[in-house]
Amino acid sequence: MQQLVILIGYRGSGKTTVGKILAERLGWDFLDADTILEARAGKSIRAIFADEGEQAFRDLESAILAELCTRHQVVLATGGGVVMREENQQAMKNGYATWLTASPAALWGRIQADSSTAERRPALAGGGMLEVERLLSVRDPLYRSCADLTISVESLSPEEAANAILAAWSFHSPKSYTSSPRS
Repeated sequence: MQQLVILIGYRGSGKTTVGKILAERLGWDFLDADTILEARAGKSIRAIFADEGEQAFRDLESAILAELCTRHQVVLATGGGVVMREENQQAMKNGYATWLTASPAALWGRIQADSSTAERRPALAGGGMLEVERLLSVRDPLYRSCADLTISVESLSPEEAANAILAAWSFHSPKSYTSSPRS
C-alpha cells in the first residue's frame, strides 16, 4: 500500500483542511507544498508571480513536488496548478492522488470566504468566477488523469471527505465517492 496520499484540486477545494484531518487520522505528517514553497522562497506565491513570473514559480513548484513525492507516511496538499506539468504528473505517481472537486460556484464561494487567498495567491486568468471556470476547463481533464480517487467535496464536511479518502485508500474501493446514491 502506498504511504503517500497526495491531494490535488482547484484552490478552495479543501486540500489543506482535509489533508490535516486525514494525516491526523493516519498518524502521519501533513505537508502543504505551497507553504513549503513560500517558506523557501521567503515570499508569498503572489509575490513570486509579481517579482519573477509564473515560469519561475512553476519551476520551484516542480522541484519541491519532486522532493516531497519521495516521502513516506505523508499526506501532501499540492497547489491547484501542479497538474499543469507532465513532470509533476509523473512525480505524483509515487503516491495515491486524490482529486477534491466541486462546482465552480462552490469553489468561488470558498475562495471569497478565505481571507488569506487574496494576500497569498495571484489571479491567473482575470480573477473572479470567470477565472475559476476558465482554469477548471483546462485543469479538470488533468486532475482526472492524475487521480486515483475523485471525491466531490461540494456537500461533504472536511471530516466526511477525510473519511471517504481513508475508506477508499484503505480498501481500494471504486475511484469515485458520492455522499448520496446516484439517481
